[in-house]
Amino acid sequence: MEINAIKKARIMKGVTTYFKENMGILIAFAVLYLFLAISPATSEAFLTRQNMFNVLRQLSTNLYLACGMTMIIILGGIDLSVGSIIALSGCVAAACVARHGMPIPVALIIGVAIGVVFGMINGAIICKTTIPPFIVTLATMNIARGFAYVYTGGSPVRVVTKEWQFIGAGYIGFVPTPVIILIIVLIITALLMNNTRLGRHIYAVGGNVQAAHFSGISVKKVKFWIYSFSGLMAGLAGIVLASRMYSGQPTAGNGAEMDAIAAVVVGGTSMSGGSGKIGGTIIGALIIGFLNNGLNLLNVNSFWQYVVKGLVILLAVFIDFIRNRNKK
Repeated sequence: MEINAIKKARIMKGVTTYFKENMGILIAFAVLYLFLAISPATSEAFLTRQNMFNVLRQLSTNLYLACGMTMIIILGGIDLSVGSIIALSGCVAAACVARHGMPIPVALIIGVAIGVVFGMINGAIICKTTIPPFIVTLATMNIARGFAYVYTGGSPVRVVTKEWQFIGAGYIGFVPTPVIILIIVLIITALLMNNTRLGRHIYAVGGNVQAAHFSGISVKKVKFWIYSFSGLMAGLAGIVLASRMYSGQPTAGNGAEMDAIAAVVVGGTSMSGGSGKIGGTIIGALIIGFLNNGLNLLNVNSFWQYVVKGLVILLAVFIDFIRNRNKK
């Protein structure tokens, strides 16, 4: 009985802490949702179950990336290569099925492995050199995108089998398959960040690299494995997106890294490193997803949508700046 009481107390404390830490973005999300729900221009289409599932299906790809990006930004790093890895992983996995007749599970493993390899390359270079993560991942971003174009000849690789389409466009019951995958990914990420030694080390390294090193933490190993995890998430996102589009496309994932960074920053993770939660990232991704959906329902020009998202990111970074300045 006492053990159960302690567990309940810890859960309630965790929930209370979560709401306190994310009160600002929760209010922002509630305001955005209510506006879209009651606005005469959007309410009829916005509140349908089909639209809700479409939004969740679309933002699932962003959240796969954002799970890895959250940990990288907590470390004080950045990963610009994830969008290009989406394209390469999706194209290769699709080609394995359509061109080489491989079983779908084998193609999926190959696609995810490509993401992991690129993540490991990023991590290894960043660990072994003093080259900034921005430069390293900018280079691998171009390399991965170039390989995607070379491998496909610039043309989409179509896959028409129902088994392939089930991954990104199918349903389990009435819930889209990518959403089921997303729930599993979010649980794994939350456990990794909150209940493992690696998770504790991420915050220690992001907070103070030298102090983490002197306390016996292998800073290089932490960075290597987190960049590898980011590559894994990008590979997974590439497969799901290729399945949803019924083809692997070398142009896929263009700008996806910016949406992932936006979700993380809007979710309250500090760009200076050392602080952030996956719960905040989830809310940040929901804000970005519903914002995109709302702008589409309002028939806002796609060019202006870039402007709006840029202003949202700038506002989030500015709030982070004010918060860090007040702490000092």
